[in-house]
Amino acid sequence: MGGLFENVALQEMKMNARRKKEWFDNDAFWRDFYPFMFPEKRFADTPEQIEKVLALTNPPGKAALDLCCGRGRCSIALAKKGFTVTGVDKTRFLLDKARAKARAAKVKIRWIQMDMRDFVRPDAFDLALSMFTSFGYFDDKTQDTAVLRNLSVSLRPAGAVLIDAVGKEILAKTFQPTTSDVYPDGTVLVERHEVVDDWTRVRNEWILLRKGRAKSFKFHLTVYSGQEMRDRLEEVGFADVRLFGNLNGDAYGPGARRLIAVARRPGDARPKRGRTRASSVRGKPPR
Repeated sequence: MGGLFENVALQEMKMNARRKKEWFDNDAFWRDFYPFMFPEKRFADTPEQIEKVLALTNPPGKAALDLCCGRGRCSIALAKKGFTVTGVDKTRFLLDKARAKARAAKVKIRWIQMDMRDFVRPDAFDLALSMFTSFGYFDDKTQDTAVLRNLSVSLRPAGAVLIDAVGKEILAKTFQPTTSDVYPDGTVLVERHEVVDDWTRVRNEWILLRKGRAKSFKFHLTVYSGQEMRDRLEEVGFADVRLFGNLNGDAYGPGARRLIAVARRPGDARPKRGRTRASSVRGKPPR
């Protein structure tokens, strides 16, 4: 089995080497903007968010995938809930932060450095998460669908996926071309946004003004409406697709703050250990 995974990893490394570099391959982006993208308060709020995630998804088992795990906030919260967790991210800098956080929390998590387009583990997980707008990164929009297909394959029957993104409907209502924030140490973060490609993508420029110097990074995200997200999930075989406007489970409507998509791989959950044949005799099929 170890040899099989080594061969798969080698093939994935070769695929990755053939790809052209995209904005998220720039490690400097993640290092320079790390304090602003991953504040400690967001980490502190994660256990409550994971409780809500589990209520929305009701996974049939305890094996979880945190795709684009970043600094590991969701991975660690899931591990503390008794899940066996695999955290996947392409950026070594972020995975190093995640490992340090996991050691401090005294939890064991399998960390894998890999492009999300390449990660697939057939029938391995009961729950898969894509949190904090980690979906829609690629120049080629069809690769988003490929990621969803890999997630479907990686889930066990009845396994659930939850995607947390900025919905197109929400963005249309709240869009601002330029925003700025001033931090206690005097650092200024300016964000410029432009809707392009017939309202399918947002082009962004973040400008960091700190200690008399300016750094600028440009990146883009593909944005999906609720219906577009539903269509893509169903296209790759997901069923029971539900949309919510936040992790509380409120409707995806005019008051939505996020696009939360929950879907399930078709099939019956595998029998849980500890059940006996007697349950079937009594008319209660094992689940």
